[in-house]
Amino acid sequence: MAADKRPTIKDVAAHAGVSKSTVSLVLQNSDLVKKETRATVFASMKALNYVRNRAAATLRGAGTGLIGMLINDLRNPFFTEFAASAQMAFYQQGYATVVANCDEDPEIQEQTVRKMLEHDVTALLISPCYGDVAAAFDVIAASGIPALQVLRHVDADCRHLPFFSHDYVAGSRLAVEHLLQQGIRRIAFIGGIEGRDITRDRMRAYVEEMQARSLPAIVIPGRPTRRFGRNMARRVVTDLPKLEAAICFNDLVALGMQAGLMECGKRPGETFFLVGFDDIEEAQLAFPSLTTVRCDIGRFGEMSAERLLRQIRDGVAPPQDERLPVELVIRESSVRSV
Repeated sequence: MAADKRPTIKDVAAHAGVSKSTVSLVLQNSDLVKKETRATVFASMKALNYVRNRAAATLRGAGTGLIGMLINDLRNPFFTEFAASAQMAFYQQGYATVVANCDEDPEIQEQTVRKMLEHDVTALLISPCYGDVAAAFDVIAASGIPALQVLRHVDADCRHLPFFSHDYVAGSRLAVEHLLQQGIRRIAFIGGIEGRDITRDRMRAYVEEMQARSLPAIVIPGRPTRRFGRNMARRVVTDLPKLEAAICFNDLVALGMQAGLMECGKRPGETFFLVGFDDIEEAQLAFPSLTTVRCDIGRFGEMSAERLLRQIRDGVAPPQDERLPVELVIRESSVRSV
């Protein structure tokens, strides 16, 4: 094959030692192809740097007007708001959306991806699970349809699956600077699963700013839930009495901490200071109201849909790695009461 010639299905078939029809079946995610044969074909695609002709690949799905949306956890109000906003943006442009909750389960995610592709979705918008996701993302890449991963950077190959999220590092820096400017020095970062990119991003600037001032960086990882936050509030009161403030991985942890602190007689904004992350609706409605890094998730859902629609209609792929600015919304929980 000439060096400047784009590899074709015929080239893939020859490399894999199978027929052209078998390669086509693999691209269609057909159950007729054995698992071992499918793996061989995918390996040949990778070896040849095969990229499916997008115009041809989308002929089957372009007329369906159906967008597949996979969400890692629809129980979390942050992701629910994102999904609802994106769905409405697709609707306004004449597209229907099928939404699936993967429940943080890679196996459910893979099965759902395959089923959506079997039903000829025009494009995929995915806020992915963590874990062993290679199979699902290989299928998406091989399908050739427009796809976008958001909020969680799980698949590193952004050529086939661009990534769109927020500038979490900048948000963390805004949070810690806000507390330091008030003379608060004993600050912890609480919540987030260790080893995940999103946890590292939301924590990074906190650690950098504390170390730059020779202050102790206290990091307490954990599941990003209200229950964890509430339990952490009790631990702070009992085991860390000198701690003055916490920057939480998300608003759920912060709201849980706030409830636990109030139960222990420590009102945020008086004897302890709290900052959350995301700015879900309850952050503003809570008492006291919660200071948080605002990601404007509703607008983000709309923008995610816009990027996919531009690719569907105009063939303009999103940037491979794009991060939106965030802002700190200062409320009662982090400001010293007068």
